[in-house]
Amino acid sequence: MKFQIHSDPGAFCGLTDPCDLENARFAVLPIAYDGTATWQSGAADGPRAILEASAHMELYDVETDSEPWRAGVTTLAPLSGFPNPAAMVEAVRPVAGALIDAEKTVIGVGGEHSVSIGLIRAHAERHPGMGVLQLDAHADMRDAYEGSPYNHACVMARAAEICPCVQVGIRSLDASERSGLEPGRVFYAHEYGGSSAEIDAIVAALPEAVYVTIDLDVLDPSEMPSTGTPEPGGLSYRQVVRMLSAVCARRRVVGFDVVELMPTPSNLAPDFLAARLIYQMMAYIGR
Repeated sequence: MKFQIHSDPGAFCGLTDPCDLENARFAVLPIAYDGTATWQSGAADGPRAILEASAHMELYDVETDSEPWRAGVTTLAPLSGFPNPAAMVEAVRPVAGALIDAEKTVIGVGGEHSVSIGLIRAHAERHPGMGVLQLDAHADMRDAYEGSPYNHACVMARAAEICPCVQVGIRSLDASERSGLEPGRVFYAHEYGGSSAEIDAIVAALPEAVYVTIDLDVLDPSEMPSTGTPEPGGLSYRQVVRMLSAVCARRRVVGFDVVELMPTPSNLAPDFLAARLIYQMMAYIGR
C-alpha cells in the first residue's frame, strides 16, 4: 500500500524534514471524521488542530529525559471524505494494518471516537490476545445508536466483541449499557483517586499486549473543555499520564489513539494538551 506523507510544518512535531516511513518508529495517522456526532460537531477539525499545536512543543521530554522524535516520526496524509461510518471503519482498518505490518507504532489522531474501531480491529488481527485500555468519560457500550453499530457511542461494544477491555474514567452511561460492563474492569471516575494501588489494579487487569484508546473527555472540562460531550468530574492530566506511564512500563503498548478534540479558536490550550499527550505517550513507549 502506498502512503502519502506530509513534509511540511503540518507534520507532527512540526518536523519540516520528517523521517521517511521506512525508518520511522511512529506513524501518525490523522482521521478527520465526525459523521456520527450526537451533540456538538467539530471533531473532524481535531487532527489539524493537534498537528498545528504540536509544532510549538519543546521536543525534549523532561520526565523521561528523552527526545521521542529521534526514534523517527512520520505523519500520514489525513483520511477523510467518508460517506458513512461503516465506510470510514473499512477505510481505516487496512491503512492501519499496512502500517503495523511495516512494524510501525500507529498513532490514530481523531476525529470522533468511532475512528478507533478500525484501528482496534487492525491491531487485534495482528496481536492475538491483545486487550484494550479505554480512557473515557462515557462507556460507549451501546450495540447501536442512531441506526448505526459504528456510532461513537458503540466503539467499546465493537472492541469487546474481539478483545478484553478495561475502562477508566467512566462517569456517564445509559442504563442499557450496564450489562456489558465487567466487574473489576471498570474504574469509575467518582471512585478513582489515582493511587498506586488503583494503577496496579488497572495494569493487572490488562493482558501483555495492549491497545490504548484515549477519548479526551476522560479529562475534567476544567483542563479539557474542547470536546463534543464534556462531562464534569473527570480525571486530571497528571492522573492520566501517571497511569499511562505505568501501563507502558509494565505492558507492551502496540498502538494508541487520541480522539474527540473539538477545537475552539478562542482557546488553543486544549489543542496543545492533546498534542503533548501524544508526545508523552511516545516518550513512555520509547523509553
